[in-house]
Amino acid sequence: MMNASPPQGTRIHGGPDRHGAALHDFSTNSNACAPCPAALAAVRQADASQYPDASYTALRGQLADFHGVDAARVVLAGSASEFIFRITALAAQTAHAQPSAGEGGAVWLPPHSYGDYAQAASAHWLTVATDPDQAQLLWACEPSSPLGAAQAGLGSMADACAAKAVLVLDRAYEPLRLGGAPALTKAQLQTVWQLWTPNKALGLTGVRAAYAIAPVGAGEAVSQLDQLSASWPVGAHGVALLQAWTDPGVQAWLAASLATLRDWKARQISLCESIGWTCLPSDANFFCARPALPEGLSLQQALARLRGHGIKLRDTASFGLPGHVRVSVQPPLAQDALRVAWET
Repeated sequence: MMNASPPQGTRIHGGPDRHGAALHDFSTNSNACAPCPAALAAVRQADASQYPDASYTALRGQLADFHGVDAARVVLAGSASEFIFRITALAAQTAHAQPSAGEGGAVWLPPHSYGDYAQAASAHWLTVATDPDQAQLLWACEPSSPLGAAQAGLGSMADACAAKAVLVLDRAYEPLRLGGAPALTKAQLQTVWQLWTPNKALGLTGVRAAYAIAPVGAGEAVSQLDQLSASWPVGAHGVALLQAWTDPGVQAWLAASLATLRDWKARQISLCESIGWTCLPSDANFFCARPALPEGLSLQQALARLRGHGIKLRDTASFGLPGHVRVSVQPPLAQDALRVAWET
């Protein structure tokens, strides 16, 4: 195992930076066809003069019906990152209460993964296990980030840890899947935590709201997570977003957007390969690529130069994948701007 240490430095994310929002932003995985008009209208019409129902009874019911589960299994969250930190806190509490789990407890992370998984572990003084059998909390993401691919061995991991560990499947990009199929069966999905973040699929990432579906029989953990939550984790605008998410018209819009994204993705990969980039396989609305760098220029220098042209890409070094960038699928206008800026 690797020892955890207190978090240091600035967290790395895509999206707006100290220069503001990029004109052509390839650094976040938000749906480039968005925002979804109906969802945007719902958020704008939200009544921010009132508290949401503190128990979110109606919203939990809508989300439960949408997924075909019992409402008691739905856990509301301020964002995916908020839930990541909250369930990690629960794992730390559980580990400290069970000395047999090992001093401080441990988490397992995919080889390339979202930085907040490790950040949360570090904040709660948990070690990072190199073997999933040594961890009490395991993270999975499919389609994965940054690769947008299937996670190898996920089905076996779900079967192995069902009775002895907590496995959280981050499904942020499942609604934006453009190919492939989920690794877990419907039965296996009932044994893991499913974390959903609809704001990416609807192109409204500025609205912070998420939810998780607990495994069957995890009622005690649901209660503990509710106790660890601040009151009203989701505000009025987040409630409106999540309610819109369950609307058939919004889901129809999303389905139509995927067809457009598939066409844009094929064009974008062709464009990237034409300028000498090596593109890695992906099932999602983003992919990783290894740029062919001009002589004497580092990747960081090349990305800074692109930023000067109003184009932002995501360096994947923080994901444990140096020398590559994560590129979200963008409209042809943005793709052409990327080509011109790269060749300038």
